[in-house]
Amino acid sequence: MRVVRSLERARGLFERPVLTIGNFDGVHRGHQVILRQVREDADQRKVPAVALTFEPHPVSVLRPEKAPRLLMTLGDRLRALAACDLDAVVVQRFSTAFAGVEAEDFVRRFLVEILRVQKVVVGHDLNFGKGRKGDVELLIEGGGRHGFAVEVIRPVIADGMVVHSSVVREKVAMGDVETAARLLGRPHVVRGRVVRGAGRGRELGFATANLRPRTQLVPAEGVYATRALVDGRRLDGVTSIGKTPTFGGSESVIETHLFAAPEDFYGRELGLEFYARLREQRKFPSAEALVEQIQRDVKRAKEILGRS
Repeated sequence: MRVVRSLERARGLFERPVLTIGNFDGVHRGHQVILRQVREDADQRKVPAVALTFEPHPVSVLRPEKAPRLLMTLGDRLRALAACDLDAVVVQRFSTAFAGVEAEDFVRRFLVEILRVQKVVVGHDLNFGKGRKGDVELLIEGGGRHGFAVEVIRPVIADGMVVHSSVVREKVAMGDVETAARLLGRPHVVRGRVVRGAGRGRELGFATANLRPRTQLVPAEGVYATRALVDGRRLDGVTSIGKTPTFGGSESVIETHLFAAPEDFYGRELGLEFYARLREQRKFPSAEALVEQIQRDVKRAKEILGRS
């Protein structure tokens, strides 16, 4: 998949593509329906399937105090979009100047003159242009005026909920990673670099990799069944997120114990897939009591991951 780092650089690159537009945080099941339609339409028309997305998230520019913690790094978002079989993604830097483009000018300048679209496939809740005045009705009107088709995809419902990035974020933030996975169509991933920890896990007989996350949205404090993604491998494990209350910790850490033979991951990039929340964090009366609980956590995590 080709990645083009601005709309201006995309000028003249595509011949009448089928396009979708969005932030695509999470690339969840609702996004996936849209992206499949883009791919099908592009194949039928024998043209490129292209997505237009934005970095950073528009709310972080327009209302930074209300900016959401995102489900994905840009790299993970691009990998997920590539997995949806797109031909190209245009990543437009979102700035106050870009936000000031009137909705009608957005359609004319970017969709018609630069991207030369023949069809646009979007979700029902699309907004674009200055003051978010652009919506699907304005897009349809612009398509009629400039000669491109527009298809609006209805909301996708899962677990009785409309699948939306904000809903997935809410579930992850509260530690309900199982519901989040059903909305995403895959487990939520937290990615980061392994750093040196206090070494207590090794002393207790459960060596851990300590993760410094780059992903903004980390699940709520607790203990989880997880899989680590490292060097093209998936390694089962159990992950603790919290302040190590038994040892009087004051800073929240992410510690992962992997079931495979001990290996030094220090300094390496690692991703964690979250499958299930096993329990909340709590303080144990002794290190021995904590070890007994970790043994139970490991057993239960193996059962859950064995079924996944």
